[in-house]
Amino acid sequence: MASDKVLSMEEVAKHNTKDDCWVVLYGKAYDLTKFAKVHPGGAKLITDAAGMDATAIFDPIHPKDIMDKLLKPSLTMGVVDAATIKPEHVAKPPEAHKPKPKKKAVKADAAEEEIEEFKKPPLAAMLNSFDFESVAREVMEPQAWGYYSSGGDDEITLRDNHLAFQRITMRPRILVNVREIDMTTKILNVPAALPLYFTATALAKLAHQADEARGTMKEGELAIVKAAKKAGVPYMLPTLSSYTLDEMLEARAPDQVVFSQLYVNPERSRTEEYVSKLEKAGVQALFVTVDAPQLGRREKDMRNKFTQQGSDVQGDDEDEGAVDRSQGATRAISSYIDPGLNWEDVPWLKKITSMKVLLKGVQCGEDAVEAFKAGLAGCVLSNHGGRQLDTCRPGIEVLPEVMEALKEAGATKENFAVFIDGGVRRGGDIFKAVALGAQACGVGRPVLYSLASYGQNGIVRMVHMLQDELQMVMRLAGTPNIPSITEKHVITTNLADHIVPLPVDNLTMKTYQGLEPAAKL
Repeated sequence: MASDKVLSMEEVAKHNTKDDCWVVLYGKAYDLTKFAKVHPGGAKLITDAAGMDATAIFDPIHPKDIMDKLLKPSLTMGVVDAATIKPEHVAKPPEAHKPKPKKKAVKADAAEEEIEEFKKPPLAAMLNSFDFESVAREVMEPQAWGYYSSGGDDEITLRDNHLAFQRITMRPRILVNVREIDMTTKILNVPAALPLYFTATALAKLAHQADEARGTMKEGELAIVKAAKKAGVPYMLPTLSSYTLDEMLEARAPDQVVFSQLYVNPERSRTEEYVSKLEKAGVQALFVTVDAPQLGRREKDMRNKFTQQGSDVQGDDEDEGAVDRSQGATRAISSYIDPGLNWEDVPWLKKITSMKVLLKGVQCGEDAVEAFKAGLAGCVLSNHGGRQLDTCRPGIEVLPEVMEALKEAGATKENFAVFIDGGVRRGGDIFKAVALGAQACGVGRPVLYSLASYGQNGIVRMVHMLQDELQMVMRLAGTPNIPSITEKHVITTNLADHIVPLPVDNLTMKTYQGLEPAAKL
């Protein structure tokens, strides 16, 4: 096999053009000629390293096993003899992608020309999840912020994911003994401190920057694993992580249970190998992402990638008539996620594992019923955080439709679990989701933003704030425990009509960063 072949660096260096592009990563040479055109950071990052060892550029964000997840085995050209790698063979990061200095703000008295760095508030000053987002925007690199915060097209669904919760009003009961509030529950039979889990999010190292002054490393997903244990909630390991699967699993506490998210690879053997590894490691459930046969257009991310790569990007595209190099992460998915995945593949998914299999990305009652009839363990009502098809309904809005359809099909909460994610920012949001039938809610961006702001401790505080909020809502609503929360505690009359007038949500309006028109670039 080509992957077993031993190569010299001199041989790799011959493949040093955009039309014949080999790159060395972690001691192996890969043919990235085609993959370069769909690389999340743009083709130039890869083609500039053609015929070279790019491990030093690649390592700060990506895991060592990422190429085994993404590429066909035939694109692994061989193992490179380390003794033949010389200093001139090692690629250096381009100026546009070197770490930028932290943002600075000019003082009111411009005449003094005084500039001060952004002063991060103490962790104790964080009072809600929006506070973390505000801090994260200041401390994250622009490329990372653009990738995490962007939504599809006009970002309508991105915003509505949270606004939809405000279209549900509370219907509290009084004179209920709420001296003791029990928020504990089980998520797929896994004990949890509250009906919450950390959903899978890609490339967490983008959030958790290394601090050279303090000698700290980018912990990324490792910090999330540890924080999930401390907070008492499950974590859904991402396929596209910054650390390898082995490294994430190693970070677990001895008794810690995790779930995993899965993108199905066109090379089914890759998926089978990955799933087998998860099962042997004791992972309890597999959430198969089904709403992303192609990534949506995330213009905030796209514009950021374009400005960082420079004007030569457009010229390259005009010459080749190839993939738009300015599109950031939006085209990468087609190379490693099977767009042909369909209902006929469900029996195969169930056959390759004894883990519970759920579908992540269901957006209507009919598909939830199909999943139930196919013998799956449940589904997540999700629109990928508003990053896919814009103007889709939020998961919380789809929830009543799904629960009604499942009831008619004979499903129960015991034999088919329903979850939602997207827009969960308050303890009251969790309450409303549980009231409408969800077993738990997934949070993604709040985890990344609290990680970016304060590391592992930030994530734990974010969860504790949600716990405090949920405890207050449960006490004021007259619900002493999770089973006591029912649909009779909320009113959904305005949930689906989208026309109810609302007060201005100051926190959302001040935190949300709108799309910038091209004229301002």
